[in-house]
Amino acid sequence: MQNQFQLPQNSSPSEGNGEYLEGYRVVFSIIPCVIFLYINCVMLYTLRSKPVFRETSRYLLLYNLLLAETLQMALAQMMSLLNVGMVFMTRLMCLLILIPAIITTITSPFSLAVMSLERYVAVCFPLRYASIVTVPTTYGAIAVVWAISYANMLIRVIMLTALDSRPFGQFMGVPCGKNPIFQLKIFSEFESGFVCAEFVSVGLIIIFSYVGVMVAAKAASTDKLSANKASKTVLLHMIQLGLSLSSSLVSTILTGLHGKVDVITFRHLRFSLFVCFIILPRCLSCLIYGLRDQIIRPILIRHLRQGIKMLNIQVIHSRY
Repeated sequence: MQNQFQLPQNSSPSEGNGEYLEGYRVVFSIIPCVIFLYINCVMLYTLRSKPVFRETSRYLLLYNLLLAETLQMALAQMMSLLNVGMVFMTRLMCLLILIPAIITTITSPFSLAVMSLERYVAVCFPLRYASIVTVPTTYGAIAVVWAISYANMLIRVIMLTALDSRPFGQFMGVPCGKNPIFQLKIFSEFESGFVCAEFVSVGLIIIFSYVGVMVAAKAASTDKLSANKASKTVLLHMIQLGLSLSSSLVSTILTGLHGKVDVITFRHLRFSLFVCFIILPRCLSCLIYGLRDQIIRPILIRHLRQGIKMLNIQVIHSRY
């Protein structure tokens, strides 16, 4: 997760009403984040509430993706508040925050690839689906996805320890972010190479799955309704991958604007990019899969209503 929220070094708090508007921007970024964090948490609870969800590969993969994106959203909002509040910390504390942020960011695209392959097997090999896509193999695929993410982070930490002579107990002069921690050029080269490889490989897997499902949808022997639904799901995976790539470019965009726009404009752009490409894409999984799935939807809506009802009761009790 890039340091998307750091102001240019030459910013001045007295310019215009930037500081006054900053509070409103923080509030309007927190509100959707809190709402969707609540919805995502209810969705996660829903996916563990019934045996059918815990014993079906498709729902296990959805739970894994939703868990990673929920953690990303919470960490993104926390880092945003730390940066807006100009909260400084030691390099070690910042690194401990960045580790889960980077790991979950890597996990999401690979999770989409596995989910696309699952739909491909379901449509193209329906008779062999039960033997290929089992609960143990699903957990194995999830373990591989997280292992890739942890390996990437481990390489970064080893490189940081070996190449960066700054002590981890040193206080940072800027808010926590990826750029201040991984300052050396080799880190940007490593990340660029990994991101390219990640999105090319995941993109090819999703495209392969989509083409395979579309070909199967035209076959006379295939359940066309199921195939069409699967093709739409894989297409949504492709859109999610594009949004994930867009979010990884936010820091690059803001870095390119460094010193080229005034502080007020920079803050407006920073807020807009944060909400549109960091927060909202992390909310899509719950809306896409929770509302489209005929099994999840009624249970999710019931849990949401129960949660809102309990919240209203607590608010009433707190008043009296």
